[in-house]
Amino acid sequence: MSVRIRLSRTGKKAQVSYRVVITDSRAPRNGRPIEQIGSYNPRANPPLAQIKTDRLHYWLEKGAKPSLTVSQILKRQGLIGPVAAPAETPPAQQE
Repeated sequence: MSVRIRLSRTGKKAQVSYRVVITDSRAPRNGRPIEQIGSYNPRANPPLAQIKTDRLHYWLEKGAKPSLTVSQILKRQGLIGPVAAPAETPPAQQE
């Protein structure tokens, strides 16, 4: 089972807000989540994100992968750092 951290839409038309949820990657966007770990309100100025950091780190340790949008929100909040690319080793010089 591939677990994702993503947004689930709530609110009325033109008054959108989101929940940050842990869910199976194959589940529909507003399907039943495994766990709700926070909320995100893009209409606030600046956008407001409230996330349970202990549960976030628990799920990240278990291998859950955040969606692109959630990872950007988490980076803005300072909850996760930029993902470092693996360093390439230079090819061995032959003489």
